[in-house]
Amino acid sequence: MQYQSEGIDSPTKLMLYKRMLKPRMIEEKMLILLRQGKISKWFSGIGQEAIAVGVTSALLPEEYILPMHRNLGVFTSRGIPLYRLFAQWQGKKSGFTQGRDRSFHFGTQEYNIVGMISHLGPQLGVADGIALADVLQNNKHVTAVFTGEGGTSEGDFHEALNVAAVWDLPVLFCIENNGYGLSTPTNEQYRCEHLADRGKGYGIDAHIIDGNNILEVYAKVLELAKKMREKPAPVLLEFKTFRMRGHEEASGTKYVPEALMKTWAQKDPIRNYETFLVEEGILDTAQIETIKNEITQEINENLQLAFDEEAIISNSSKELKDVFHLFEYKAINHGKVVKKIRLVDAISEGLRQAMERDDQLVIMGQDVADYGGVFKITDGFVAAFGKVRVRNTPICESAIVAAAMGLSINGMKAVMEMQFADFASTGFNPIVNYLAKSHYRWNEKAAVVIRMPCGGDVGAGPFHSQTNEAWFTKTPGLKVAYPAFPYDAKGLLATAINDPNPVLFFEHKALYRSVYQEVPVDYYTLPFGKAGMLKTGNDITIVSYGAAVHWVLETLEEHPEIAADVIDLRTLVPLDVETVYTSVKKTGKLIILQEDSLFGSVASDIAAMVMENCFEYLDAPVKRVASIETPVPFAKTLEDDYLPKKRFPKALIDLINY
Repeated sequence: MQYQSEGIDSPTKLMLYKRMLKPRMIEEKMLILLRQGKISKWFSGIGQEAIAVGVTSALLPEEYILPMHRNLGVFTSRGIPLYRLFAQWQGKKSGFTQGRDRSFHFGTQEYNIVGMISHLGPQLGVADGIALADVLQNNKHVTAVFTGEGGTSEGDFHEALNVAAVWDLPVLFCIENNGYGLSTPTNEQYRCEHLADRGKGYGIDAHIIDGNNILEVYAKVLELAKKMREKPAPVLLEFKTFRMRGHEEASGTKYVPEALMKTWAQKDPIRNYETFLVEEGILDTAQIETIKNEITQEINENLQLAFDEEAIISNSSKELKDVFHLFEYKAINHGKVVKKIRLVDAISEGLRQAMERDDQLVIMGQDVADYGGVFKITDGFVAAFGKVRVRNTPICESAIVAAAMGLSINGMKAVMEMQFADFASTGFNPIVNYLAKSHYRWNEKAAVVIRMPCGGDVGAGPFHSQTNEAWFTKTPGLKVAYPAFPYDAKGLLATAINDPNPVLFFEHKALYRSVYQEVPVDYYTLPFGKAGMLKTGNDITIVSYGAAVHWVLETLEEHPEIAADVIDLRTLVPLDVETVYTSVKKTGKLIILQEDSLFGSVASDIAAMVMENCFEYLDAPVKRVASIETPVPFAKTLEDDYLPKKRFPKALIDLINY
């Protein structure tokens, strides 16, 4: 191995050696503990230490790094106390996830490290968001994000590179090409000769680096990072290296040809570098022994601290509390001046006032800038706030959801418009696995609002008409709002933006321009988890939300003889079950109307909760009315039959007469 050390002084060379040696020695100890059953799993980075150490050492401590599960050198080079790492791997309280996640699935703001999730790809988009926040806040910082060559086949990789290129984001995309995706060799993963060649397709500067040569890694990243800080733009790096152990220890390496293992063993980054330093007169045998003894002592002392720590005792109330970041709702009241506006206007006005109040808020989405969004909700926003804060995005929902998370991590807020709620499926993974779980896993907020234009009765067919709230109400960690009136929409949107937790904000398209209401011109907030009581009566309790609320009101206008409690849920997570229970205990009957199909729905859960908690008060079975179990059809006759609004009056009267 040829080392070019010009411009790198001896203390730095020695520092790089120590930083590589420490994760190697920790790993060797962890492999022993794994066999002893004292840790549950291990993903080895033996043979790849030069990449993690070289990249981390070349960056500033305040710059974010998003590592993978073979990048122990990132964590140790940033100076994380070893006992905390050991506690993490043993599921102890001193670990970064307090036993809630394993391995390197954690982040820490204290050390500017944002850990991975098992789905790999989303962290690439998160890096985009972190870098975007740096650009918007005029921080001359670089963000480094790691992936393996296997991860480059994921759509998130391509989406993140494209977004970074289009927005000139200072992201260092680091590919550790170690030859195998678990057992799949590179010739079965991609056809290009080098993964760095993909940079050309995105207009990104790209380089191939010997990932086992610590000085080459360090010097090149140092050079590139300096340029990127002055002139933000992404860079793609392909580090050629090799994985000397299995994907994880249980998988072994029998699928790797023995000759290939021997070849790469000769390229060991630590042994070769150690020899070089001895030849340079920077190290000698006695120093090596001293360094190893110091690291061994540090490992043993910190291991003992982790071993001595008591096992975590589960506390259900604490576990539930930590699903969401603490949000202290602040009621902001409005004045008496009102104007009659539509739902679409209320949302637009709420967004505009939020942007005026908080210059750290960014709006992102397809066509939201000059065009004003397909529903014109952000029309005129570019003139008011500029394209820096009102950002058109490529068609890549997954990367933009992840980028919104990155903005939050780096101290900003994001409202993302999902052009149609149906399209959330292409951003589903980062919503339910990254945004939803980050606070529970490692105490990180996700100040992200995703606006969801939704719903049928508009003749738009299966891909533009879904009301898919149940996809998200099932996932702990997400809040879901679904207003039916302009007044509620404006106030709840303000609260959603103030909330440090991820919010799915559903907006029914059929209500945008059909529902008017007197709405205060002032900025104001409304609480989540507080249903609206639209009508009162003793005959029956009717629960609904979204467009279905209006179907309820229309039915009652046609049947003035029915005296009902009409409850508009307004938010689905948190859900105001107490208002429902109180009403049911009074009326003895409950009917739930929703637009979504029935099975696995919000109506089903409410029915079950009422049966469990109010059974002795019921005078009839709980009735659910919903759309039929098909995709949403296009033709009006088919859609009219699909939707429940024509079936609701009969179901209501039948239940009253039960």
